[in-house]
Amino acid sequence: MKTQFYILLSLKTPQGFTDYGQYFFGNDRSAAYGLFRQLKGAEQLRDVCLLHIDLMETVNDLPVKIKTICCTLDELGHNCKLIAREIFRLKNLEEMA
Repeated sequence: MKTQFYILLSLKTPQGFTDYGQYFFGNDRSAAYGLFRQLKGAEQLRDVCLLHIDLMETVNDLPVKIKTICCTLDELGHNCKLIAREIFRLKNLEEMA
């Protein structure tokens, strides 16, 4: 079974964290890790942190959280643009190969 990587977006609600978006990288570990390192945010998880971005990996069809960062709304906007641009680049390079 192939390992799959994705970025998971979640926000804090009174009931806990709710997932609201995912960006899939397929099985490209280096692209997923490299992009996650470029994202803006803080690695320290605080109770007041409302927006999370998680780097996820599927292992035997089960999700595993690799790393989490907290971000502000402005950082989230920047990060979403960066993620979309990188996925666009990766997918277009795949089609050219």
